Amino acid sequence: MNIIRKKLWPLAISLSVLSIAVSPASAEPAKRVVALSPHSVEMLYAIGAGESILATTEHADYPEQALQIPRIGGYHGIQIERVIELEPDLVVVWGSGNKAEDIEKLKKLGFKVYNSDPKTLESVADELEELGELTGHRREASEVAAGYRLQLEALRESNSVKPKVKVFYQLWSTPLMSVAKNSWIQQLIDVCHGENVFYDAASEYPQLSLENVVLKMPDVILQSQDKGNILGVDWSRWQEVPAVRNKHIYPLNADLLHRAAPRAILGVESLCDALDKAR
Repeated sequence: MNIIRKKLWPLAISLSVLSIAVSPASAEPAKRVVALSPHSVEMLYAIGAGESILATTEHADYPEQALQIPRIGGYHGIQIERVIELEPDLVVVWGSGNKAEDIEKLKKLGFKVYNSDPKTLESVADELEELGELTGHRREASEVAAGYRLQLEALRESNSVKPKVKVFYQLWSTPLMSVAKNSWIQQLIDVCHGENVFYDAASEYPQLSLENVVLKMPDVILQSQDKGNILGVDWSRWQEVPAVRNKHIYPLNADLLHRAAPRAILGVESLCDALDKAR
């Protein structure tokens, strides 16, 4: 299951949320930042604070400038000694993606720690504003957050009157996994007025059999756009499934769908567009 855990690491699941260790207005603006998640790097660049990032983790690849940032960890943990060497005045941790023991070490060492861990689409805007306060980019953050909120509300409103369509979201293929209520992806499906066929599954990220999916007869199959995921299931064998028969199987950009960052709006739009094709 190690490969599955690595694939799910960017989804920020399974660990409890840790509290914010500093309040946004509690000190001078941070100028030296270590950002320990891909989504926080995106947020910092979005509000004009990207140049303050000294180091980050694996998979932080947007915008293009982020590829030049030194890597000091990832799914397997953070190189605490590198953080110490860099002497940041702010460490943006990820309560659901970083190891809890690493976060505790950083706090005990006296670093100023902020936990960026948005659990809802709406909270992305809230955290943009908080990061703006922490880094001295309040005005830029306020503008980005306001634009994000307007776009999200417009998507909710425009899709609310559309007919429901039955959706199967293929999170991973081997083993076959999907999403259910309370998951991040479920929020995107809700905005697009989709009906997740595994909404009531026992866990947020249920493991399934192909037969389970066939019995649900989804109208649309959405796949995270990863070659291993797409090639892992030969859906052409199941022509009785409406999504297969009508060729409504759509691979979508996983970074847009899975990251709690401003580009989540683009992920919602791509998901809604796929459902519209099936309608």
